[in-house]
This record gives sequence, structure tokens and C-alpha cells, in this order.
Amino acid sequence: MNKKDLRIVFMGTPDFAVESLKTLVENKYTIVGVITAPNKPAGRGYKLQPSAVKEYALAQGLPVLQPDKLKNEVFLNRLRSLEADIQVVVAFRMLPEVVWDMPPRGTFNLHASLLPQYRGAAPINWAIINGEKETGVTTFFLSHEIDTGEIIFQEKITIEDNDNAETVHNKLMVLGAQLVVKTIDSVIENTIESRPQSAFFDHEKELKPAPKIFKETCEIDWNKPAREIHNFVRGLSPYPAAWTEFEVNGTKLNFKIFETRIKKEAHQLPPGELVTDNKTTLQVAAQDGFVEIYDLQLSGKKRMKVNDFLNGFSF
Repeated sequence: MNKKDLRIVFMGTPDFAVESLKTLVENKYTIVGVITAPNKPAGRGYKLQPSAVKEYALAQGLPVLQPDKLKNEVFLNRLRSLEADIQVVVAFRMLPEVVWDMPPRGTFNLHASLLPQYRGAAPINWAIINGEKETGVTTFFLSHEIDTGEIIFQEKITIEDNDNAETVHNKLMVLGAQLVVKTIDSVIENTIESRPQSAFFDHEKELKPAPKIFKETCEIDWNKPAREIHNFVRGLSPYPAAWTEFEVNGTKLNFKIFETRIKKEAHQLPPGELVTDNKTTLQVAAQDGFVEIYDLQLSGKKRMKVNDFLNGFSF
């Protein structure tokens, strides 16, 4: 079989998935259909907006399906009519067995971690929050439990000290697209030798999860060591962003924090105490030193570098 004969259905929604679809299209693989999320309201007028994957797919003249329910018989019949040999899933939603078991060559997923570590919705964020020095991407065949199928390929990258969720996302987006192509080529050449995830760990307790992140879990705990706070901030930057409250003239104000540095210095201040010259520096006492803030946003205002912010705001 050559790559023009392999019929591929691609499933994905955000920018992260576009890179993989784009790489397949540009390398002349046969995409017979694209499945993505329904249009969602966004912006001030709450107008319905297509997903990033839909915009790219339509620009390439690819057929697009946007099912509300993946078990809907109308959708399933249309999916069957595409006669896909294999399905590729990148940043989509959990699929029912009737969907992932449909093509004869199976369905594989691209996940933004080194599985079995960081199964779940937010693998990039949690790897950084937990202070990992490396992460990567994994392709694996879908099975009944989420993110637990047999592993096909993995590629690693180093997480640099000041990487944040955005920079790691962008690195993995490109690396992941290359891994999708490698996986497809292995399917075409019939050389895949997938391995169960149990071969990668000895005990379930060794595994670190990557659950969905909510606003209430993004609040900074200044009682923690400075390194943990720094990792927390960069793991949530720029979205959804770590946040905290500072009391200013008797009023509590909400701030999002996007960039920090660690300052190891002994002090007797209570955690969360602000120290600033109201000109260029703003730092907060942590358990074992200070966390210097470089980039922040006062609720209702625009994001700013700290020196620009202090030009118009005094603590």
C-alpha cells in the first residue's frame, strides 16, 4: 500500500491539532474526512465561530463533519460512508467504541505527554507544574479506558527552566505532527509493533495524572517554596493563568500572574507579603525566599510588564 491508497479520517479541534492535519495534507496523504467540534459562540457578540481545524480543513477543500453526539446514527452512517482505513485523533474528545473500532487499521491518538505519565486533559500544564525536566508526545491505539491504549511511538523534549505552557505546547505541536506522519508511514509499511502501557511502569502509584484544570485550582499558594510557585505560574501561563489576591488600601484586588523568577533570600516576612519599590520591582514572600513578578494583569485591565504596570499603579 502507498500513502495515496490509505484513506484517513482526521479528528481534532484546536490549533494543536491543525499542525498535524496540515503536515498530513502537505505531505500528500489522503484525508477523506475531518471530524471536529460544532461551532461555538465566542467574542463580544457571542457569534458562532468554527474551530481552528474546521477553518483549515475548509480552506483545503476537505469534507467536514461536526457531530453534537458521536453515537448519533446519522453521523455514524456518514462516518462509515467515508470508508476510512484508519482514524487519527489529535486533541479531540473521548470516542465511543463504535467510532474508534470502525476502521480496519484502527484509531490512534496523539497525546502531549510521555504516556503512561500524565494521562488526562492537561498533560502539558501538569508536567510543568510538577517541575518535570522533560516531556514529549506519544501515539497510541485507542481502547476502552482513556489514554490507556497500546503505545506506538514516543518522542521527547527538554523542558527548559523558563519554558511555560505556551512554549512547550508549541514545541510539542510541531514534534507531534512529525510523530503522526511517522506513525502513518509505519501503518502503510505494516511495521507497527505497539506495546501495552503496563510495560512502561511497575506500579500504578508511580503514575502522575493530568486532570482538567479549573479556575479555583489556579490560585497561587504563597506558603509553598518559591520553586513550586514559579513552576505553578509557568505551567498555567498564558492560559488559564495563575491568579492571586493582593490587598491594596484595604481593598482586595485580583491579579493574574504570567511570568516570575525565583529569588533565594532569607527573610522573616509572612508568605504572600508584597515587597516593591513601586518603580520596577514587585516580589512576594514565599516559604524559602521571594517570587519576583515580571508580567501580570489586574482584573479588568490589560496584561503588562511589571515596570509598565508600576508606572501607573502604586501599592
